[in-house]
Parts: sequence; structure tokens; C-alpha cells
Amino acid sequence: MPKRPYDLPPLSALSSFEAAARHESFKSAAQELNVTPAAISHQVKALEAELGQQLFHRHQRGVELSQTGQMLQLTLQHGFEQISNVVTQLRQDSQTRAVTIGATTAVSSLWLTPRLARFWKRHGNIAVTQNVSDTDHAQTGCNLSIHYGDMTRDNGDCRPLFRDRIAALASPVFAAENPAETLANLAHLPLIHLNATDERWTDWRTWCTALDYDGPIGEGLRVNNYTIALQAAQDDMGVVLGWNALTAPLVQSGALVRLLPQDITAPLDFYIKTHASANERALLLRDWLLKDPP
Repeated sequence: MPKRPYDLPPLSALSSFEAAARHESFKSAAQELNVTPAAISHQVKALEAELGQQLFHRHQRGVELSQTGQMLQLTLQHGFEQISNVVTQLRQDSQTRAVTIGATTAVSSLWLTPRLARFWKRHGNIAVTQNVSDTDHAQTGCNLSIHYGDMTRDNGDCRPLFRDRIAALASPVFAAENPAETLANLAHLPLIHLNATDERWTDWRTWCTALDYDGPIGEGLRVNNYTIALQAAQDDMGVVLGWNALTAPLVQSGALVRLLPQDITAPLDFYIKTHASANERALLLRDWLLKDPP
């Protein structure tokens, strides 16, 4: 049988003895370690046999540490305390290194994730976790979170990322088959409507009104997720409202094109909120995102 590292008895025997010595009871040690008192007794006897020393005096009323047992207990307690301190520090370091940032599905996939890829190339020692949800209620536990709204009505440290512009986008195939020279032409095309639970998102009626068109608006596909709306537009299913900063990669790649030159300024900001749990690494990521162009 190969020799054990450090020439120690099995750790199961040592931990059983330490618990029994601390409680001065095999029964209490068994409850703590979720085993039977007989199992504790067996481990202690095996340890005594290996050491050739009696660790407990056994009486009818219970057990009592021998002098040798007291010496081993003190040594084990000191060792286990050191191990516990190191493990606790490692856990804290792991939590400290990680930064959690919350964002919606669309912001995460279209804007945040590409920037995090660039951030990791510069700061590979900082772990970043995304908490992706389309409701603000899921941002608890985050160090940072990205929102679309009026940040003056939010609490805490909020800083603007960008104020976007919104244009009408479609796939090149759809645009070629459905040329639109005016807002009236566009309004009669199949439009992709976003039935968002967040009423702050600009809809087709608001967009058209901002461009002085109050006529009828065409029906089309209705979805409840902006990422799905963009995918539907890429699949030639209709016209979608595109926030420039979010859809820039799709426009640059040619997956989507503008149907009209007109666009409007989004009524609200995309902003980043710093939560009370933010550490130095979270602040580094926040400042990096603030400097990175939209």
C-alpha cells in the first residue's frame, strides 16, 4: 500500500476524533458529522490502533480525553483553524474578484457582451458575471446594472452611457421587395411590434408621431422580446425599430438596412447604476464602459 502524504492517519479518523474530543461525546460528534455513534467509535479505535496510544478514557457515563488525546486535540484544532481561515479567505477572494452586472437580454447580447470581450482582453484577471433579465426586479445581488429610463428618478450612483437614436430597419431582401419613399409608404408595410412589459420602449405610433405622421399604421408580427424582434426582421418578416447603438453590429454587417433616412432621438437614456456592493473591480469595469464608445 503506498504511503500517505505527510504520513498522516486518514482525515476521516482525525475529523471524527476532533469532533468527539471537542464535544467529549461520541453521540454529539455523530450528530455533527451526520453518522452513527458506532461509526465515530470505530474511527477513534482505528486511530488509537494506528498511533498505539489511548486517546480517550472510557467510562460508563461517557468518555474523557487522555493526556495524549488532549495534546492531539490541541494540534488538530490549531490545524483545522488555519485551514478554515485560508478557505474562508479564498472564498472571499473569489467573491471579491467577480463582478456581477445586470442587463436586459437585448443590451447583453447586442451591446454589453462585445464590450466585455474587449474588457477581458485588458483585464483577464477580473471575472465578470452577467445577470440577464428583462425585468428590473432581478437586479438584486448585482454590483452594476444597465437600465433604459430616466436616471434622475432612480436612486444611487447612476451615470449616462448614451442617448440613442431610433430608425426603421429591415433585411436587405425585405427592403428591396418593399421600397418605401415616405413614412406613409413605410407605415403600410408589415411592422414588427414589440409588446414589451416596459412601457418606456418607443413603439411605432410614438415613432411615427415624432416624425409628424399620424396616419394608419400597418399590423404585422408581435413579439415580447427585442432580440426576437430583430431576428424576425433579419428573417425578412417586416420592419423593426432599431436603437442605433444596439443594432450597429447588424447594420455594419449588412444584416439590416435603413428603409428611410429619418430617425428620432430616444426619449430616455441608457445608464449604468453602481450598487452599494460594488468593489474596486466593479468600478474599474464601470469606468471602462463609460469610456467605451456606444
